[in-house]
Amino acid sequence: MAEQSGTADGPEKPVATQPPSVNGRVPGAASGAPAAGALGTGAPGAAAAEVDARALDEVVRFTSELIRIDTSNYGGGSCKERPAAEYAAELLADAGLTPTLLERTPGRTNVVARIPGTDPNAPALLVHGHLDVVPARAEDWSVHPFSGEVRDGVVWGRGAVDMKNMDAMVLALVRYWARAGLRPRRDIVIAFTADEEASAEDGSGFLADRHAVLFEGCTEGISESGAYTVHDGQGRQIYPIAAGERGTAWLKLTARGRAGHGSRVNDDNAVTRLAAAITRIGEYRWPVRLTPTVRAALTELAALYGIEADLDGPDSEVDALITRLGRAGALVAPTVRNSTNPTMLDAGYKVNVIPGEAVAHVDGRCLPGAEEEFRTTLDRLTGPGVEWEFLHREIALQSPVDSPAFAGMRAAVEEFAPEAHVVPFSMAGGTDAKQFSRLGITGYGYSPLKLPADFHYDTLFHGVDERVPVEALHFGVRVLDRFLRTA
Repeated sequence: MAEQSGTADGPEKPVATQPPSVNGRVPGAASGAPAAGALGTGAPGAAAAEVDARALDEVVRFTSELIRIDTSNYGGGSCKERPAAEYAAELLADAGLTPTLLERTPGRTNVVARIPGTDPNAPALLVHGHLDVVPARAEDWSVHPFSGEVRDGVVWGRGAVDMKNMDAMVLALVRYWARAGLRPRRDIVIAFTADEEASAEDGSGFLADRHAVLFEGCTEGISESGAYTVHDGQGRQIYPIAAGERGTAWLKLTARGRAGHGSRVNDDNAVTRLAAAITRIGEYRWPVRLTPTVRAALTELAALYGIEADLDGPDSEVDALITRLGRAGALVAPTVRNSTNPTMLDAGYKVNVIPGEAVAHVDGRCLPGAEEEFRTTLDRLTGPGVEWEFLHREIALQSPVDSPAFAGMRAAVEEFAPEAHVVPFSMAGGTDAKQFSRLGITGYGYSPLKLPADFHYDTLFHGVDERVPVEALHFGVRVLDRFLRTA
């Protein structure tokens, strides 16, 4: 039975016992979905049979069908995740779970369900994935971005890697457990969220602030961007697991000056002042600041390549090490520093009118523990006559790489990819793990994919022709099954 809370201003109220159908169809019903209550009591550590063929078929189908549900998030509240949320809720309900639909804003729907573990004394584990995607222009793509086309062993479409693939893996896996009578050792809380591609105010932020009780007992969480294959070009296959994220610091800069006629000399020109500040910010080389996660990543990578590494030397030594690591170095290059990239400019309304105000936006990212340095540096770089403020800010994260959870994630990857070199790394950007950290949940990036050498995974995030190999999805289901049942 699905339940829905009211909006942020309204009372909580129940909805229909069966989630509404999507496009007139109840997902799973036509294919003999498991009956409600089907999750069994099987021992989580037992050597269960290999994930069945139906789960492998379903992960491909679910990825494709989720892509076809256009959940483009343009920001400003324009997205409606509800059809995708209802789709996921029905599949969870078919597996015997009781999903809850929750909204802060009508149409911005989140789904939460809990799978009880066999050990009531074990802490719970959160598995979360977002349902929204960034926009895509069909004219730029080889296939329609919301077709979900499956061609030549690849699923195409917006969300194929960010991150409807992971959502589909979780759905297929839960249904496999129901059929096989398997349960995890720990309680597992599944959350499919809205609004991750914007502010998360209608998604994980809302859930963490208003519905913390649903995540009671959760100490760790996994989500996107980790445990995927990085081919180094020298025959090695590296699988980075995210154990950190830089903080988000989106900025607005405002320069003010004296408005006037464009034909007259004006030494108080807001556009000139803003342009100078933006140039200083864009050209600034932030100093190296190695967090524990990045230090661990560089240490392991240097050992893998047999390189002597002085991580406490000058910035140039770290930069040289990253260069020597080649493709592997690209994993850590964005996360050894803060960053500030100017992205938007807005000034004036007529060519012969000097405006009194000019505005710019900057995408800033901040390392753990480096926020004070970030602020003081921005004050210096902007200079007099230019004000700056945070438009959106979220904390940086770092998670232990010597934890049992990290060891379990490493072991699960190595079981299905014996050639893997698993290393920790920090994400350059951010995920919903930031909001869930408010509840004391330690976050990791772990959405396993075994990728071929010619597959450029990182370029497909928010890129054109986003796609995921079918075999990568199969690998992901198998690895998640092993980790989540034994964690």
